[in-house]
Amino acid sequence: MQAFEKLTSTAVPLRMENVDTDQIIPAKYLTAVTKEGMGQGLFSWIRYNADGSPKADFVINSPEYAGSEILIAGRNFGSGSSREHAVWALTDYGFRCVIAPGFADIFYNNSLKNGLLPVSLPEDVVNMLWDLTEEEPTTAIQVDLASQTVTLRDGQTHHFDIDPFRRLCLLNGVDDLGYIMSKDAAIAAHEAVPAF
Repeated sequence: MQAFEKLTSTAVPLRMENVDTDQIIPAKYLTAVTKEGMGQGLFSWIRYNADGSPKADFVINSPEYAGSEILIAGRNFGSGSSREHAVWALTDYGFRCVIAPGFADIFYNNSLKNGLLPVSLPEDVVNMLWDLTEEEPTTAIQVDLASQTVTLRDGQTHHFDIDPFRRLCLLNGVDDLGYIMSKDAAIAAHEAVPAF
């Protein structure tokens, strides 16, 4: 898993609320056994025409947002089923962070375990970010996990909360198992101590 420290990127304004995991990655893509290529199915129900060509009016297909690593979404992002594939689709597409007023619990935890940073900010801030990135698609947003801040180029800064353990794992680019394995020497030393 790629470590997440500080990300500066443009952002895609997805003005949709209650986006569920089936909308993020439809069920027909769940037969894949690897994460690679999952990004092709991201939002496919609204991203493509019936003939498979990209819909020009869907924001992710807009050339202005090509290469953006931040997605700005509405309330209750990631609701619905617990499919981890939703996170895989977002990360395989290239997103490293999703900013929204709130996330479904399972999606939120799946994100943290797969290197995708979910950032909860107040609804008025998300609305402002939507407006800003629609008016100026080249706007760069900095997400700093160490300081738990989202900063705009005018210096405006917004704080976000994250569980300290999850923050540590993301900063070090490890999942739960990777964290335990990083303590291998300490575990071995403990096990070497004779029992009484």
